[in-house]
Amino acid sequence: MGLFDFIKNLFKRNKKVSIGLYGHPNSGKTTLANQIAKDWMGKDIGSASNIPHETRTVLKQEKVVIKNGENELDFDIIDTPGIATKIDYQNFLEFGLEEDEAKNRAKEATKGIIEAIKWLDDVTGVLLVVDATSDPLTQTNITIIGNLEARNIPFIVVANKIDIENSNPDKIVSVFPQHTVVPISALNGEKIEELYKAMFDKFN
Repeated sequence: MGLFDFIKNLFKRNKKVSIGLYGHPNSGKTTLANQIAKDWMGKDIGSASNIPHETRTVLKQEKVVIKNGENELDFDIIDTPGIATKIDYQNFLEFGLEEDEAKNRAKEATKGIIEAIKWLDDVTGVLLVVDATSDPLTQTNITIIGNLEARNIPFIVVANKIDIENSNPDKIVSVFPQHTVVPISALNGEKIEELYKAMFDKFN
């Protein structure tokens, strides 16, 4: 290794990388954050649920190091609350929550969205987690991508839930052809290595 490469790598090691996980509620952000943390740290960082807005405050895991041969990517995981354009407490009643609990969750979810948006000032890269079983062309996804592009924040579109039979990651690729799209299953780790390779290319 030459002197220039040595100095360049020295700066890379000192660079603080914070990768935010963004997306719709229940797109699998926390499941993905847990998969990454389990793969490289042997532990979960949050609880996932089928009830929307289970993650209502930002979860942070510092000093995650993933390796690719001799290369390392050292970063903090910022798992953000799901972003939605509308929150109605009545939607939570369908999941068996009592009315007071549903109203409280809706209130906390609204605060969580504001907190997630504020974190865009601090993250250096983003994994936009998209549910491959749903239509990806939503106002939320378009708004997030628009914000990331305006702020020059590098990002990867993660087409999640490919383990589900009716998933269609190809549709996400067709909707966002100008962006890096990586199909995975955060639940069982299928193709997660391809995501790690993409993270090295995009964030390192």
